[in-house]
Amino acid sequence: MKKFFVFMLVIGLAVFTALASAASLNDYSENKIVDHVFRGTAYSETVPGSYYVALFTSSCTDAAVGIEVSGGSYARVAIARSQAAWNGTHGNATGASSGTGGTISNAGVLTFPAPTANWGSVTAFGVLDASTAGNPIVCTDLTTPKTINNGDAAPSFAIGALTIQIDN
Repeated sequence: MKKFFVFMLVIGLAVFTALASAASLNDYSENKIVDHVFRGTAYSETVPGSYYVALFTSSCTDAAVGIEVSGGSYARVAIARSQAAWNGTHGNATGASSGTGGTISNAGVLTFPAPTANWGSVTAFGVLDASTAGNPIVCTDLTTPKTINNGDAAPSFAIGALTIQIDN
């Protein structure tokens, strides 16, 4: 039985409507976690200091991310790999995740640059380990796709809106 990442997103500025979805870990993550937990190998040769939230105009699969937005001032948004950047279960910012399900959420607002060209219909998002290219950690479709055009407000995730839960 696979473990699942469950994402519950509510984007803070009226760019996206309420979003909720669930997706399995990407193949890359599954292999790294199994090797680390059971085989004693390092999760990665270089653990990133930050992860990067990306937007996509096509669906993700277990093996690959979708087509990432490009141009028009688009850039992935960094979120540090730290207790200060991620709240633990139930908003616990000072300690490890607790309770059931291994839940964390963003402790600060994550704001993408304001679009200076049409980005198209954003249908998915992902968390990757690099500001460009990189390996997908998780990726999932949005419940409600959102068309983002030149001049729209900068898309953002409000505090606590990007929630990641590992559950079985």
